[in-house]
Amino acid sequence: MKKIITLILISLSSILVAGNLDIYNDISNAIRSGDAKAVAIYFNNSVDLTINNEEEVYSKAHAEQVLRDFFQKNTPKSFSLIHKGVSKEGAKYAIGNMVTAEGSQYRTYFFVKQVGSKELIQEIRFEKQ
Repeated sequence: MKKIITLILISLSSILVAGNLDIYNDISNAIRSGDAKAVAIYFNNSVDLTINNEEEVYSKAHAEQVLRDFFQKNTPKSFSLIHKGVSKEGAKYAIGNMVTAEGSQYRTYFFVKQVGSKELIQEIRFEKQ
């Protein structure tokens, strides 16, 4: 019986860990491909969006439009995650590096929080290096 419970717990842990990584991968892939709509799927109703020290809180739709404009002017060539984790308050975060087709580099941060049954982006930042 103890072995069965242990196997169940290991299986559940694996599922939970895989689920936690999916949001990082989904958002990373969307940024890598410059797909603002795919990133916006994870936006909360309002999003704190910072691009080059210009910070603003936007509605989900407006943030998607601003991000689309940013990607059009700064076409992503690559995106790699550098660090990911969970804060003491339970917010997930990731830090990555986006390289544009022109060779510019942007340090990228996004913060995700559980809202009801969904994980949604509360804040996303693109800071030119």
